[in-house]
Amino acid sequence: METNLNTIHIFKTDIGEKNPDCPMHITLDNHSDIQQWSIDYEDVDCVLRVVSEVLKPNEIIGIVNEFGYQCQELP
Repeated sequence: METNLNTIHIFKTDIGEKNPDCPMHITLDNHSDIQQWSIDYEDVDCVLRVVSEVLKPNEIIGIVNEFGYQCQELP
């Protein structure tokens, strides 16, 4: 089964912590519209990758911003 590339959203963030117990991680883990997500902490841009067939980029940015992090969609 192929992944629809329109469901993969990529963002530049300032998320520098790897704490799986932080509220943002818990929110992303438990969000019913997010199939999968990850953060590349080794990348200078702390790239956030979110797979969602429902959420739009601005909605994901809003979720991240709620926790005090910067988030910008990458082209």
